[in-house]
Amino acid sequence: MRIGVPDMVSNSYFPAIAAVDLGAFEAEGIEAEVQHIFPVPRTMAALRDGELDLVAGSAHTALSAFPDWKGAKLIVALAQHMYWFLVLRADLGVERGDVAAVKGRRIGAAPGPDAGLVRLLAEAGIDPERDGVSIAPVPGGMEAGVSFGVHAARALAAGTIDGFWANGMAAEVAVGSGAGTVVLDVRRGDGPPAARGYTFPALVASDAVIAEAPGEVAAAVRAIVRVQRLLREDPARAQEVGDRRFPPEEAGLIVKLVERDVPYYEPSISEESVAQMNAFARSIGALSGPVPYERVVATQFKELWAG
Repeated sequence: MRIGVPDMVSNSYFPAIAAVDLGAFEAEGIEAEVQHIFPVPRTMAALRDGELDLVAGSAHTALSAFPDWKGAKLIVALAQHMYWFLVLRADLGVERGDVAAVKGRRIGAAPGPDAGLVRLLAEAGIDPERDGVSIAPVPGGMEAGVSFGVHAARALAAGTIDGFWANGMAAEVAVGSGAGTVVLDVRRGDGPPAARGYTFPALVASDAVIAEAPGEVAAAVRAIVRVQRLLREDPARAQEVGDRRFPPEEAGLIVKLVERDVPYYEPSISEESVAQMNAFARSIGALSGPVPYERVVATQFKELWAG
């Protein structure tokens, strides 16, 4: 199975990578490989075009390649809730929760995740155009093989940008270097209350793959559930993945990040989370109208979430 991820050196989609590297797919009799394809709209397009069998990405971004949830479904959650951080330069002296500090600043954000920041700012009463907030990809961050979050942390330290909207690995690198300070950690309750439900990391399959290989898709779901349980019981196993996939500095951080994230390693996809995500998608123009839960989620695999 070919599994696409939009950010490799990251904790965002880590359960999917760990399921390959720690043998969870192998235990299901599935040979699997991970391919780094960035940004996430391109990853989803590769799924649509049959270049990938599965994508580990932000759930709402499936709509970039499958309008109105036609042609793809979520098969399992990699974790719960929106997982990006707003980080600003430490020398600005911004206090935690002060989202208005983005006014007049240059904020790096990747295509796809950037919609979450724009909507969050709108709910906080901030209009990027009116308030002079520049939200754009980080210079050099769109090149092949670049992990966006880590690149954003480096750009912050260099003064290329004033802040970024990216994953927990990027936030940890920026804070650890002294260059950045966390302003919002939405997953853990910062920012407008609705923002926590905008999206979540999920494994996505096309309807074609589900129809052609339902047994293999079911095995993929079981592999994710297996590795989520493994990491909850022993987060230190994440080090094996970090040593194989990440540069030394980021490899040294992954166990700490997984220990922090494992309370959210829950595979189920509730009707409430889908409703919240779809409301967000409609607010940004990515979804034309209401759709039933069954169009978004491959419900035939729900029983497998229990392990």
